[in-house]
Formats: sequence, structure tokens, C-alpha cells
Amino acid sequence: MKNTIKKTFVTAMISLSSIALNAQTTVEFLKYPVPVGPINEMAYSTGATYFTLWAPTAEAVRLTIYPTGEGGMADAQYDMSRNIAGKWTKSLSGNLVGKFYTFQVKVKGKWLDETPGIFCKATGVNGQRAAIIDMQKTNPAGWAEDKRPELKDFSDIVLYEMHHRDFSMDEQSGIKNKGKFVALTEQGTKNANGLSTGIDHLKELGVTHVHILPSYDFGSIDEKHPEHSYNWGYDPVNYNVPEGSYSTDPYTPATRIKEFKQMVMAMHKAGIRVVLDVVYNHVFDAASSQFEKTVPGYFFRHKADGSLADGSGCGNETASDMPMMRKYMVESVLYWLNEYHLDGFRFDLMGVHDIETMNAIREAVNAVDPSIFIYGEGWAASSPALPDAQLAMKAHTNELNGIAAFGDELRDGLRGGWTDDKEGAFLINRPGHEESVKFGIVGAVNHPQVDYTKINYSKAPWANEPTQMISYVSCHDDMCLADRIKTTLAHKNSPKKKVKVDLSERIRLQKLAETAILTSQGVPFIWCGDEILRDKKGVHNSYNSPDSINTIPWAQKTQYEDLFKYVSSLVSLRKSHKAFHMGSAELVRQNLEFLPSPNNVIAFKLNGAAVGDSWSTIIVVLNSKTAPAKVAVPQGDYTVVCRDGSVNVDGIAKAKGKNISVPAQSALIMYK
Repeated sequence: MKNTIKKTFVTAMISLSSIALNAQTTVEFLKYPVPVGPINEMAYSTGATYFTLWAPTAEAVRLTIYPTGEGGMADAQYDMSRNIAGKWTKSLSGNLVGKFYTFQVKVKGKWLDETPGIFCKATGVNGQRAAIIDMQKTNPAGWAEDKRPELKDFSDIVLYEMHHRDFSMDEQSGIKNKGKFVALTEQGTKNANGLSTGIDHLKELGVTHVHILPSYDFGSIDEKHPEHSYNWGYDPVNYNVPEGSYSTDPYTPATRIKEFKQMVMAMHKAGIRVVLDVVYNHVFDAASSQFEKTVPGYFFRHKADGSLADGSGCGNETASDMPMMRKYMVESVLYWLNEYHLDGFRFDLMGVHDIETMNAIREAVNAVDPSIFIYGEGWAASSPALPDAQLAMKAHTNELNGIAAFGDELRDGLRGGWTDDKEGAFLINRPGHEESVKFGIVGAVNHPQVDYTKINYSKAPWANEPTQMISYVSCHDDMCLADRIKTTLAHKNSPKKKVKVDLSERIRLQKLAETAILTSQGVPFIWCGDEILRDKKGVHNSYNSPDSINTIPWAQKTQYEDLFKYVSSLVSLRKSHKAFHMGSAELVRQNLEFLPSPNNVIAFKLNGAAVGDSWSTIIVVLNSKTAPAKVAVPQGDYTVVCRDGSVNVDGIAKAKGKNISVPAQSALIMYK
């Protein structure tokens, strides 16, 4: 695994005897019937509400109706009837809208704890009781007319990863609804110097997709007092309910649903698609999970000794290979896609899931809209309890049709390995990382000029097409780019004591890194705030650090406006020229040629004319040396559009001849 081990919420191994009252072998579980049709545990109408729970191992199931989302006495309790396909059902007449409910399952003579079900769609505060609501009434005005922004090809995508609180909590954000879904509906927000923030900042930056960190109901935040703690949200409780701490009213079930939809609609109107970070690989706490309180043992993988497998590094791993879990994942993705109009899904620790399930999700999504983008982390935190050949690991991306994986070869080739924050690489002029960067530039596909024996992790191409590689150097995990550059430069300059790092040098390297990402043939990915030199005060794993560590300081957009303009200009440059995102491995092989260059310099030529670009020949040079670099290029008259930390699509200068000089620690882009 080539990534940060995930956030650990449950560290102790739980024995099978303590977690599964109804311990079964996988063979026995496979005998249980999987129901046909959608998983719909509560079907509401004004005249009656129909309840269904899949619990094939249960001896009895009861349904409890409550007047409130927490506390208080129950209104009534009902025995449910066993139905076909392992389902239990109960129909209640009358209009129950506004009520709450739970299921309770009896296994081996013991009643398990109450659960809102495995597929509840609305809950009370903190997700302990499911809510009976009319979903039609959660649709904001104009929802029926909401349309996804046009996307012709995955190669046109520019991703931007963000956390709701990071993005809007700062006092200078100008945003009223700080830390909430609807923060992304507010227009005209500005920092103290009048520069755009919020959704207007995203439009100005030019990204096509915003990847929001987990936004379903998660367990680490008390929704009644969200101001008291912070978390990224990689601790699922109810997978199909928006997180209440991001709502202006977590007590009213319909509010969080409506506000999530308002956010999506506002983003669509701004021309931006929305990607949801999904975490089906583990739950917050297996023993108290809705899965375990419904069909003990079924939804999780176990080791030979009966203890929980832990490929997630969070105490458990779900069994995506089990028929009902596979069905669950497919239907959950489709539910978010159809009910909330989402445009993509990022799978946390995708390597824990099996290939068959991921392909089933892609196939189901294609039937709705093939432009939906799906990608994930092609690794696990430790070895899952399933043969490697069956897992959706990065090395098996060529078996995942239309699904992308993060390219950590490029990330660590640029910034340094993930195991040591002080370790630097190409960006700080360390030799030997050029091939790993080149691997990322071609999008992890087979290319005749890449020496795969010298790649840092993968020794062979793993993508069929360049759009199957996410091109990135920074994300929510690990140090953000500004902190990593500062740390590695300081260690390089003085390994034994702390030294101050020159700010101008940090900015030069930040620009160089972003140039490599945005001229890569993979799908580029920007971590929120990198475009304004956002740091996290050196914190490596800030999943539960306070807002003071995680919040984007919007004053820095003024302080580092030059960096923002550089990145936004690169985004515009990429979107305007097909040569930077050809979208085809064969086109990349035919039309991207690496030029001879010295150590710590990477130069390549793009044949724009062959892919219909208005620029017939494009030269890109990345120079991490602390001195100017000379590179031989094809003879011609060129217009320079990127040089020495500046970008201007109308041209910065003219260049002529067959040799060019590239300033230290900078990129050069020119065309003819």
C-alpha cells in the first residue's frame, strides 16, 4: 500500500464471538436469498406506510414507532411478518409523516439493539432513529429542472477536493452559513480585500468537479454540538443520509436533505459537477453498526480465527463480495445519483472492494448516465481477507472499465515518499525521480519512453487509458503541499536543526508542482487551498484537528494572489487545449515525446496538430534545478505562455532556435 494508513476509529480487534451472535460460515451465508428489486425499508404514502427489513437469520423482528427523533416513549410497537427472500414486513395505515421508527431483530433467542435499518434515507439527530418523510417535499424549487453541466469526456475533468468546514469556517470567508452544505449556495462572498471566496472562487479557478469529503451521516461528530469537534467523516453510520452537522437544523430530517440538494443545484448552476467521497469499505464501529444489528456476521469479512479482518486499518472491513453487500453498494450509489443528482463518486480504500462489485457499480451507473466519474484509492491499509487477484487494487485498474485510481507514483515522485514527511524528491532537486514523474505525465499508460524499472512503486503501466489515473501531488491525507515543501526543503538545507525556508522558493516549487499536475495526461486533482498556499501548520494527519489547523485562511488569497492566478491560468490553458488532455493512450503514445534533458529536468513535446489543437507543437519543461537549465527543442519560432512563474495565454515572449534556457525551479510552456 502506497498511501497514508487511514484514520483509526476502532483499533481493537473484536472477536467473532463478541460481534456475531449468529456466527456463520461464508458458505452458509451464501444460502440466504437476496431479494429482487430495490432495497426500500420504508415506503410512505398518505394512506399507509409499508416497512421492510432484510433479516434472513432473524427469529423475530419488531417495528417501533416514535413521536420524536431521540428520547421519549414509543407510540407503539408491532411484530413484523416473515416474507420471502429473507424479508420481514409490516404495513401501518394512516398518515405517519413526521414519525420516527426503528427495527429490532431477535437472533439466537436474544433481542439485538434497535436500528434505523441498513438503508434508511432520513433520520433524527445523530442517526439513531429513521424518519418517515415525504421525499418529494425535500426538493427545492427548480429541482425537477436541475441538469448536470455538460461533460463530453473524462479527459476534460479538473477535480477539486474540499471539506465543508475547511472551505467556509474562516472569519474572512464572507460566508454566512459556515461549515454547512448551503455555504456552497452563497454567491458574491468575498474576503476582506474584496477577492472572491466560496462558490465564486471555484468558478474563478475554473475547476469542473468538486469532490466533497464524506457528507453522509458519520459517527465522530455530535450533530447537536458540531462546534465542539472536527472530523473528516471517514466513519460511516448511515450511508444514505446526509450528515446532520452540515445542516442548519439537524433535528428536522427533511432539512439536511433539502439543503444537500440546494448545494448540488447551486453547483450545477455554476457549471460545476459534484463528486461524493464514499466509504463503503468499513464502518465507524462494527459491533454497533446497522449491518451487525440486522444480520450479524454477514456484512463483514473475518479472519480464519473468527476475528474481524481489518484491511481498512479502522477495525473492520466490509464484505463487498457477499451478494447482499454488493447489491447494497450498487443501490446506494444509484440512490445518491438519482435522488441527489450527484455526478461522481470517489471510493475510499477501493482496494478493499472486489473487482466484480466495482464493475457492477460502473455498469449500473452507465445505465443512468455514463458521464458519471468514478475513481478511488487503489490500495488498502493492510491485506484484506480476500485473494489479491479479486481486489480493486491499483495494479488491477486495467480490469476496472471506466474507473480511475490515484497515481501515487507521480505524487511521491514530485514531493517524496509517504512514509517520511522529511523525504523530498523531484521538486527539491533530488535526482532519480524523473521516471516516476514521467509515468504520471503519460497517465500511467504504456509509453515507449518511460523506463518502468525505475518507477518508485509500479514496475508496469496499470491504466488502459490516461483518464484512469488521478494526477495529484496533495490531498486531505498526509501533509498538504505547502507543508511538505517547507518540511523537505528545511531538512535538505539543514538535516539536524530547524531552519527558515525562503518563501519565494516555496512558491516557485508550489507552482512547479501544479504545472506538472495540470499538464499531465491523467485527470488533474487539486486539494482545496493549495492554490493559495494553504497549510495545516505542519500537521500530517489532521482528520480530527480543530478548525484552527484545517480552515482555509481566505486572507491568503490576497497574500498569494499571484499563485492563485498562476494555477487558474493553468486550468484555463489545459481546458482550452486538447493536447494537454488527449484522453487516449494511443494518442498519448503517438503524440507525447520526451526530449533529452539533464537530471532534475523533464521536457516533453506535444503534437497538437494531430489531436485538433490550434497549437501545432507544444513544448513543456519542468526544471527543479536550483540553476537555469538548457534544453534542446525542435527548430522553430515559438510563443512562450508560461515562464519563470508567470502564465499569459496571449504570450509572454517569443523564442526562436533549437535551444532554450529555463529559469531555476520553474516551468516553461511554449507553442508554435
